[in-house]
Amino acid sequence: AARLCSGAGGEAEAAGGDGAMLRHLARKLRASGPVTVAEYMREALTNPGQGYYTRRGGVGESGDFITSPEISQVFGELIGIWYISEWMAMGKPNTFQLVELGPGRGTLTEDILRVFKQLASVLSKCDVSVHLVEVSPKLSEIQAVMLTGGKVQPNPEGEPAYMNGISKTGIPIFWYRDIQDVPPGYSFYLAHEFFDALPIHKFQRTEKGWHEVLVDIDPEVPDQLRFVLSPSRTPATQNFIQPEETRDHVEVCPEAGVIVQRLASRIEKDGGAALVADYGHDGTKTDTFRGFRNHKLHDVLSAPGTADLTADVDFSYLRKMAQGKTATLGPIKQREFLKNMGIDLRLQVLLQNSGDTATREQLLHSYDMLMNPEKMGDCFNFFALLPHQRLVHPDKKDKPESKSPLPPVAGFNELLLK
Repeated sequence: AARLCSGAGGEAEAAGGDGAMLRHLARKLRASGPVTVAEYMREALTNPGQGYYTRRGGVGESGDFITSPEISQVFGELIGIWYISEWMAMGKPNTFQLVELGPGRGTLTEDILRVFKQLASVLSKCDVSVHLVEVSPKLSEIQAVMLTGGKVQPNPEGEPAYMNGISKTGIPIFWYRDIQDVPPGYSFYLAHEFFDALPIHKFQRTEKGWHEVLVDIDPEVPDQLRFVLSPSRTPATQNFIQPEETRDHVEVCPEAGVIVQRLASRIEKDGGAALVADYGHDGTKTDTFRGFRNHKLHDVLSAPGTADLTADVDFSYLRKMAQGKTATLGPIKQREFLKNMGIDLRLQVLLQNSGDTATREQLLHSYDMLMNPEKMGDCFNFFALLPHQRLVHPDKKDKPESKSPLPPVAGFNELLLK
């Protein structure tokens, strides 16, 4: 169902679709030589004319992969509860910006907004707004229909947001192309299956030291791509390989590092928190780069622009890139996080309220999909950035008895349901 964990089954798809992106890349490679895997991913996914996300963006049943919010409403509801729980633990500030990076079809935001509406009395004195960072024109249209019923208006050129509207529940929504355009202020950030699609550099250890893996045209087969090793050290090899690295093959996503640095700086300055949900590892995996098309594994170098390309997130790298500006929690497996958030109780309530067998079967099936270690339960991880004072009282060291204990962080500890 979902984009599979690396190494999971599935036959590589045969090449297909139009070859415009392949022809474009072949011309580029013949003219200027091999490119990094990061540059290849960037072209294949976000090229303005032929990129996968700019042209298709295949989320959902008819697309190339299904994400957790598409499987069950419970997933988004529990994340909505996580944000409200953290907002309350931080003293209920009077503004609440929900900022989602790469919101897909808008399903997750819609589920979160439903929770906000149900808990409107709790949020009544708070100024809530939604800010979506989305580069795909096609996906932003789908989000607009999903969240506002299509009632949006484009903003004049030069404005930070390129579009705005009001959600069906009456909350203002703004769209941006870059996280830097989102206004500063007390914000909760959400990145669900966002970091895995950012371009990665790949490196291989050889007898002569580290070399970067590049993409080139195959001289034996015209119009076919292949991986090659850089003849000498590249700037990326010098900048991104840590001296203490023990693996023989490493993937690094510098863009993820930059975004985490920005999130950490904003949270340190303005308060709030960031929740990252993605498949990944804690600095242990090696080659995780893969493609998906029509819900099957697809050769990453075949028919570029027609398949989703992805790589597991290295949470140890994200932790390092936060540079101590915020506290970090996780990664914790999805099934543990959702269990801590009370998914079992929520499932029981939904089962009791569902009248027909088909609905009950669907609820149990989606629960299994999210929680089963063989499916998404162990592949996906949750990771959070929080202000240091959320976990340690600033003056706790001097007067340990003077402060009441801090409430536990929901999801990472068991949520106490009162």
